[in-house]
Amino acid sequence: MPAIKQDIIMQLRKDILLLQGFKPPAAGIVDVGLGPITAAFPNAVFPAGAIHEFISTGPENAAASGGFVAGLTGALMGSGGACVWITSSRKVFPSGLKTFGIEPDRVIFVDVKKEKEVLWVMEEALKCEGLAVVIGEIPEISFTASRRLQLAVEKSRVTGFLFRHNPRKLNTIACIARWKVSSLSSKPMTGMPGVGFPRWNVELEKVRNGQPGRWQMEWSAGRFQPVVPETPALPLEERRKTG
Repeated sequence: MPAIKQDIIMQLRKDILLLQGFKPPAAGIVDVGLGPITAAFPNAVFPAGAIHEFISTGPENAAASGGFVAGLTGALMGSGGACVWITSSRKVFPSGLKTFGIEPDRVIFVDVKKEKEVLWVMEEALKCEGLAVVIGEIPEISFTASRRLQLAVEKSRVTGFLFRHNPRKLNTIACIARWKVSSLSSKPMTGMPGVGFPRWNVELEKVRNGQPGRWQMEWSAGRFQPVVPETPALPLEERRKTG
């Protein structure tokens, strides 16, 4: 009986999530390798086939957000499909995407002259079911415009990443999650002073039907890894006492 009750409760939770607007990807569960962050999402599943918003301020944090999103994109493209990256002032270095498991020839870069054209191209790209990810860089977006993007992904199940660099105001938009990724000092590798794996301070500020939180992550061995806090060394006197 307890097992039957548990199954009923789990099914009810899934039904409630669907009524609240959470729709898991039709193609199945995609593991993007976020480790402990995954527990923050409904049913502990990364919401693919939805719009994610990334907020950044300053060039350092913008670059950090780009690296983190590249890691997510590489995982989403693992089962096939291409990526469309739209911007009016491209700064990404295509060959650098190889670090995150992305072959540059699988990314279609669309450079437009005006920021308002980014939204039109992004909406049209999100309707293409053959794509895995669509990335659009634009600081300002209205709720109405974001709603059009969300309606597009609900049909195609393509994942959309919206970069908002230095937005004037953090208005509410129709996205499933709002992220804030900032740079974190890396740990130098042995024998290579000053060189370490990329690290990020990852804040999930909002997530629909989930639990916001903050984590420290690192990209090493071709995947995301949680940063383990180092235990500070005890003073010499304390070491003598414990020894």
